Amino acid sequence: MTLRKFAFALLLPLTCAACATPDAGAYPSLAIRDVERVDGTFEPVQSDRLDVPPVETQGTGDLPTRLAALQARARDAHAAFLAALPMAERRVSAAAGSAVGTDAWASAQVALADLDSQRSQAAIALGDLDTLYTAAAVQAEDVAAVAAARDQVIALVGEEDAALQRLRERIR
Repeated sequence: MTLRKFAFALLLPLTCAACATPDAGAYPSLAIRDVERVDGTFEPVQSDRLDVPPVETQGTGDLPTRLAALQARARDAHAAFLAALPMAERRVSAAAGSAVGTDAWASAQVALADLDSQRSQAAIALGDLDTLYTAAAVQAEDVAAVAAARDQVIALVGEEDAALQRLRERIR
C-alpha cells in the first residue's frame, strides 16, 4: 500500500504539468474580434417634452401667501406644544419609576398624547409644504422659497421630536 501511495505522489505532479503546456494554438484567442468592435456614431433621439399635470395643493392665494400661512400654522402648533410641555414634564417626573398602569403613569401618558397631538398639527403643515415642494420640483419651478419654509418647519418638528423622545425615555 505504501508503494502505491509513493507512485501516486510521483505521478501527480507529472500529470498536472501536462495541463500547463505552453501550446496556445489549441485555444481561441481572447483578443477582441472584428465583429466585437464598435463602429459608427450615436445620435441622441429627440424626445417630446413631458406634459406634467399641475399638482393640486391645499390653500388659496399665491405661493408666498400659502407659505406664510403654513409657516404660521406650524408656529402656532409649536407654541401650543411649548405651552403644554411644562405640564407634561411635571407629569412624567411624577411618573418616573412608577409601574405601568398606575395613575401617575396614566397621567403622564395622557400628557404625552397631548404633546403628540400638538406635534401632529405641525407635521400636517410640514406635509402640505412637502406637497408644494414636490409639485414645484416636478413642474421644474424654483423651489428655493418652499425649501426655506420647509426647513424652518422641519426644525420645529425636530425640536418637538427630541422633547418627546426625552420624556418617553424617562418613563420606560
